[in-house]
Amino acid sequence: MYQALYRSFRPETFDGILGQEHIVRILKHQIAGESTGHAYLFCGTRGTGKTSTARILAKGVNCTAELSERPCGVCDNCKNIKDGVFLDVIEIDAASNNGVDNIRELRESVKYPPVTGRRKVYIIDEVHMLSTGAFNALLKTLEEPPSHVMFILATTEPQKLPATILSRCLRLDFRRVSERDLKDGMREICKILGVKVSENALGLIAANADGSVRDALSLLDQCISAGQKEIVRKDILELLGTSGEETFIEMTDHVMGGEIPEALMLLDRILADGKDVRQFIKDWIAHYRGLLM
Repeated sequence: MYQALYRSFRPETFDGILGQEHIVRILKHQIAGESTGHAYLFCGTRGTGKTSTARILAKGVNCTAELSERPCGVCDNCKNIKDGVFLDVIEIDAASNNGVDNIRELRESVKYPPVTGRRKVYIIDEVHMLSTGAFNALLKTLEEPPSHVMFILATTEPQKLPATILSRCLRLDFRRVSERDLKDGMREICKILGVKVSENALGLIAANADGSVRDALSLLDQCISAGQKEIVRKDILELLGTSGEETFIEMTDHVMGGEIPEALMLLDRILADGKDVRQFIKDWIAHYRGLLM
């Protein structure tokens, strides 16, 4: 069965994580020194690698390789975590398990030691979706968990978390991934898949991904699915429903020259061609930003 690119090429070790060198450095140092914490909070916009990093950290504390090589990605524990069958790594979606009863069940399971690994890791995604009662129920366990337990909380909205939760976690902020890193990552994937893609096309995808690896790979996936022998900038423009640079130059000239009727006629022609008006405005603003810089 076909898997989306962002799932097929999900990083399995720290070396595969794009644009988060500051976080990778901290976690690698902690794993090598056996000084990992009991609770982490991963914050950042969508698609920046929070869940992938959480799984890699879970591998790191349960990997059977030498300390300096953890996570290796090839031992049985690493493979089982990748396949989602490792009993000591529990992933919870807080959006659908946000009640007090769900957290009480978690608190009960925390008491039991790991089955096969060294640490029992709970990854709670979208943790800001928990109810107030659920946060209160989690508080004591988060403050003084058993030595064999690790919590990794992930959220796109840390401002919604109670201060009592924030103060009990090591907070790591994931940055938006740079366009250069996105292009490098997509270029490597295209090389593996044997797909030809122009540099202009990669640049346009990266610019519209807004720092999200997942969004960039989703756009690339759509282009590859169309079956072209080579992906060029025109294909991306059609996919996004936006216009080329020459259109923005023409529109800017009309506006700067006070030629309002001509500008409106051009806009009408753009919309008649089926272009997305929100995407057009977004790209036009980016064009103005480029002129100012």
